[in-house]
Amino acid sequence: MTRTTRPVHAYYEAIDAGDYDRLADLLDPGFVHERPDRTLEGRDRFVAFMRDERPLTDTEHVVDAVYESDPGGDDSSGPAESTGVAVRGRLLDADGDELFAFVDVFDVADGRLTELRTYVRTDG
Repeated sequence: MTRTTRPVHAYYEAIDAGDYDRLADLLDPGFVHERPDRTLEGRDRFVAFMRDERPLTDTEHVVDAVYESDPGGDDSSGPAESTGVAVRGRLLDADGDELFAFVDVFDVADGRLTELRTYVRTDG
């Protein structure tokens, strides 16, 4: 795991645990989440949605693969630049049944998530 992928892994852990303070700490104040059904702008708006407005909160993100655009992302020397991380995974409900498959594409700068684009595939 590199310094670029650490906040991405922590993002899923925080959401699955319902740890919204930790989630907020991972996000840049200007964080933007683009998803098929809406765009959420700003860290506070995103955290409020995840905490209070999601249709299902008892879910688990299963990460199947992580792809990093900056293979040197584990080098902590020098200034941090925005890098990309793509995650292929699945969202499971409380019974362990797959709700949908997803690809999340994150922009990461200075150890914080600045942008997330979510793509989903549902069967049915």
